[in-house]
Amino acid sequence: MDTLLPVASGAHAGALTADELRELYSLMVAVRHLDTSAIAWQRQGIIPGYAPELGQEAAQVGSGYAVDTTRDFVFPTYREMGVARTMGVDMVAYMSTHKATWHGGLYNPVESRLAPIQAVVAGSVLHAVGWAHGQTLDGKDGVALTYFGDGASSQGDVHEAMNFAAVMKAPVVFFIQNNGWAISVPTEHQVAGGSVAARAAGYGIPALHIDGDDVAAVVEATRRAFAHARAGNGPVVIEAMTYRRGPHSTSDDPGRYRSLDEERDGAGIDPLERLRQRLLADGIADEAFFAEALAAAKAEEEQIRTGVQALGSRPGTEMFDLVFQETTPALQAQAASWREESEHV
Repeated sequence: MDTLLPVASGAHAGALTADELRELYSLMVAVRHLDTSAIAWQRQGIIPGYAPELGQEAAQVGSGYAVDTTRDFVFPTYREMGVARTMGVDMVAYMSTHKATWHGGLYNPVESRLAPIQAVVAGSVLHAVGWAHGQTLDGKDGVALTYFGDGASSQGDVHEAMNFAAVMKAPVVFFIQNNGWAISVPTEHQVAGGSVAARAAGYGIPALHIDGDDVAAVVEATRRAFAHARAGNGPVVIEAMTYRRGPHSTSDDPGRYRSLDEERDGAGIDPLERLRQRLLADGIADEAFFAEALAAAKAEEEQIRTGVQALGSRPGTEMFDLVFQETTPALQAQAASWREESEHV
């Protein structure tokens, strides 16, 4: 872990216990299995699209593990399924958002402390800073955690968010998952200087540059960042270096811009296998534990898939109830006509 500027150490930033490491492994297995299964769901027509996170499980599970859901709030992009699972969000409700329809049973952001999926690149960072500043105004100690990638870091929204957060000392943690690719463009071709975390110094924000494939290092860094922000010291930037092992989305073909050899060389050691080897070396898990974790992950994926498939289509007339606060006379007439037609179908 490289500390580009001092970051306060948290009281809970110590070494993880054996139970915590085993829990982190089980979470990573569950996320890995659900993630790879979701790609199959898309191919089967269960969901229309999905953004995989293969290779980024340690970054997501480790950072999500540090969140205090009684007071903090997380602002994701479209690729933080692992964070949602770690935070205990209802995964049927979460995965149903990928059906691109409103089902009336999506997860409650206020209760789960996870904001809705953000498809606008870098859009979540502005929302996070606004919420964090609200905590300051209300005299509360919640911290906002916002995610974005190395590609999104080039958006002007990130500059605005970091500048405002630094000036106002907003309690927000900017978590960058640098997975090496902004869709088809490698990081070195679109991030000047090669490091997103290094930019934080220009705003006077402390930053941590970490190994995003080491789940223990991610937990420690995120806990330290939360402690720093919660103490009134302002924002922190974390850049977790990882690698996107699959496509950007289910509509992407990574073979058009990188070879399999390049992917193997860039990916390095699988973060899940890395933690597995550590558990074995430390004598805190055995093959029976790993088999049990995988079996639980498979059973969970089956339950989630069944739940998502059970969600039927919603009537189009719901748009009049959920979208418009006050409908115009013309829309009221249209809604009445649609309801009348539906009653006779």
